[in-house]
Amino acid sequence: MKNSNNKQKALSLLSVKSMTIMAMLGAIAFVLMYFEIPLWFAPPFYELDFSEVPVLIGAFALGPIAGIIIELIKILLFIVIKGTDTMGSGELANFLIGCSMLVPAAIVYYRNKTLKSAIKGLIVGTVCMVFLGAFMNAFVLLPIYAYFFKMPIDALIGMGTQVNPAINGMSTFIFYAVIPFNLLKGVVVSLITLLVYKRISGVIKSIVEA
Repeated sequence: MKNSNNKQKALSLLSVKSMTIMAMLGAIAFVLMYFEIPLWFAPPFYELDFSEVPVLIGAFALGPIAGIIIELIKILLFIVIKGTDTMGSGELANFLIGCSMLVPAAIVYYRNKTLKSAIKGLIVGTVCMVFLGAFMNAFVLLPIYAYFFKMPIDALIGMGTQVNPAINGMSTFIFYAVIPFNLLKGVVVSLITLLVYKRISGVIKSIVEA
């Protein structure tokens, strides 16, 4: 019975209607990437956007695999339309950081679709994104940006120092800029998702089941 249910879910995910919804949510997420808000505590290359909201809505409505597909669509559209300065490596890291929030959140919620589970899932997802974001920035993103833009990492850290004098090295950069950035993003995206999910999920469900 369990295998039958899993097969049915897989077929539903691959249906034309589900794929269309995922493509639409991915396109909306891509558009939202252009609306960025600068933050007072972080250097200018860290700006808040709300592109994870449609991704989380899709992940909650259709499951974590759908969320990964929507996140992938968003990143691919970004690379194709806007281009990449890092041969796609920076976008790959951003994809992984996005998935680190949406996958745990969707797994927790999908097991028991209640408001309590949604809140719990979003908290777990935010914590995962904060930890992975710190790791990826320290060991992947900042070195990649330094390499492709032909500038020392100290110059990137110096941009953080201009915003916050307490930033004087990689560890303080992560602690005072990266962690607060991902924490704030996780909280804001979670709150928006909780506010709009029920309304939008009903529309998604009616389309998939029609």
